[in-house]
Formats: sequence, structure tokens, C-alpha cells
Amino acid sequence: MSQLVTPHGANALHVLLVPPQQRASDLARARCLKTVPMQSREVSDLLMLGMGAYTPLEGFMGQDDWRSCCEQMRLTTGVFWPIPITLSCVQDLADSILVGEDVSLCDTQTGEILGILNVTEKYRIDRGFECERVYHTTDPAHPGVQKVMEQAEINLAGRVTVISESDYPTRYRSLYLHPDESRALFQKKGWSHVAAFQTRNPMHRSHEHLVKIAIEVTDGVFIHQVLGQLKPGDIPAEVRTRAIQAMIDNYFVPDTVVQAGYPIEMRYGGPREALLHALIRQNFGCSHLVVGRDHAGVGDYYGPYDAQNIFDQLWDGALQTKPLKIDITFYCKKCYGMATAKTCPHAEEHRISISGTDQRAMLARRDPIPPEFSRPEVVKILQDFYAGQEAAS
Repeated sequence: MSQLVTPHGANALHVLLVPPQQRASDLARARCLKTVPMQSREVSDLLMLGMGAYTPLEGFMGQDDWRSCCEQMRLTTGVFWPIPITLSCVQDLADSILVGEDVSLCDTQTGEILGILNVTEKYRIDRGFECERVYHTTDPAHPGVQKVMEQAEINLAGRVTVISESDYPTRYRSLYLHPDESRALFQKKGWSHVAAFQTRNPMHRSHEHLVKIAIEVTDGVFIHQVLGQLKPGDIPAEVRTRAIQAMIDNYFVPDTVVQAGYPIEMRYGGPREALLHALIRQNFGCSHLVVGRDHAGVGDYYGPYDAQNIFDQLWDGALQTKPLKIDITFYCKKCYGMATAKTCPHAEEHRISISGTDQRAMLARRDPIPPEFSRPEVVKILQDFYAGQEAAS
């Protein structure tokens, strides 16, 4: 009997990806249907639906679920859900689609048909309302707000059938795990309490410290990479995964961590996105999510602990996966090691603050990166990447 947390809001994962033997026939049928183009965030959401990471959702949200999600962080069934999962469509195309009709879903960037949607509803949303409730800002400079504001006029709702996962399985191979695969892996290892560590950056010393704290209080840590589209300036997943593996190979006890990736696109939604990350990790079988400083934030839109504090606002039973709230981490020159504000008594001038933003800036300037900031094996991989970028330009 599995001791892992159960899937969110369901007894079993809702996997919407069709079996391999069915994909050719479904693709042939999809080619005969009207085609709805999807932007990158919508493609990401479709792939997450396909693998069961968005259990219990079975498709894109209707208007009542959209509004309830924005206002109350729950579906109309009462199940907790913090961020809307929707599909937009231009007015002219939406007008030509009948409720009850099947349409094909196409990635605008690649032209590939990825799935089929059975349309159950067409509706218009208040974009400003969604941004204010979910992102706590309507500033178009916020990348999540920008995506919402760029949506087409009409949302289409309904159950999806996912035909393809694009090139993710071949591009990332063993790193690309479905929730049922991560659950099987944890059970094989005998892990029942698993902490997830979400990252869209190469891991520096602060990240390493967070993960090692989590290892001390759980059976193991699931270092879970964002493989979907990021904002300009972020380091590509292919480089990031190699850098993280170098850290794992050289600085972690074997069999205490697993590195994997998933196709989500960051919304940079701060507190609400931290909740979504926890919900997703419940579906992957994780009992905890490491929530550090400014989790899933961007710029100065959120306070450093907003993503931790929002978990205290949830009602009993909303989520099984719990936050591991860890204070700001840094290197202390008097402690001669990594510490947090809860463990280090020394003044600010003795602390070396570490952030992914600072590390990217130092790499871009070709500044030396001290060992207190990042491990040399990691730095070498990142420096080679930036040197290649410079040579290519």
C-alpha cells in the first residue's frame, strides 16, 4: 500500500494523454477539425493536463470555475485551485465553433497538433479582474499579467484529449517524468515523505542549503525543473539541468535527491503560484514543497515571505502537500558556512547574500564568482554557456 499523498481532489490521477497505439488515429481525426491555435502558456497547460499533473481537471475551465478560482481559489465543486487554467480564441474563430463541437489544438510556434478539445462553453472574461485577483497587480510589465492581457477575446472550455507531448520526452529523456512515474520511483526507493524543490535557475549555494535542510526532515528531495518557456534572460533548461546535475554529483549523498523536469510555463505569480506548485507536487507524490524567499516572484511585486504566508490562509483539507518554510539563506563569513536568519547571530556585514539574479548578472559581466556563492563545477558550466553566447553574437 502506497504511503504517498493521494492525487489532488481525486482518488487517482486524471491522465488525458491517449495511449501510443491510439495517437495516429486521433491525429488523423484532428486534422479534419477546425484548428484553435495555442500560445506557449496554453500549450504548457495542455501538456500538464495530459500527464495528470493538473488532476482533477479534465480540460480548460468554464466561466463559473474561472470566476470561482479567481475569487475564492476553489472550483465550483469546492476543490481548491488557485490559478485559472484557460484557453483563449479570437472572436471570429469562436463564432464559427458550435458548443459540442470537437476542435484540434495546435501549437502556434511549431504548427504541431497536440490535442482535441470538446467545446462545452464559450465565454468572455474580465482580464483586469483576473490579474488583480491572481497576480495582485494589473501592471503590464508583470510577465504573468502581460500573458493574460495578450489573450484573445473568448475563452473555450471543455474536456481535452492530448495526442502529443511535443519533443519533451525525447529532448529531456529520463528527466521528463509523469506524475505516475515519479510516484513509482518514490515507492521503489521506499520514500513516503518527499519534499519538492521548484527551480527555474541553476542551483547556487543558497539553493543547495535549502535542499539539504529538506533532506534532513524527509526521505528524499525531488529537484523539479521548469522545462517550459521562461522570461528573457533566464538560463535555458538544457544548461540548467547539467549545472544542477554537477552539483548533485559532487555535493549530495547518493540516492538522497532525484532531478526531474516538467513542462510548466512560469507565470511569476508569487503567492498564488506557490500554491499551484504545491498542488502540482501533490499529484507527483510529494508531501512537502520547499518555499523559500520570494517563491515564484518577479521584481518587487511580492514581499519576500508572501508565498509562505498564503499557505496559512487555506482552509482545512485544501491541500495535502505542506510548505517547508525556510528563511532567507546566505553565506556567513563568521560562521564559515551557509546559514539562515534563524541560525546565524551575526550582523549583516558578515553575510554574503546570494540570488539567481545576481549570479546571472555576474556571469553576464564575466565577473569571477566566489566559492561562497556557487560551486566551481556549476560555475564552469555556466561560464562556458555565457562564453558561447558571446561568441555566437
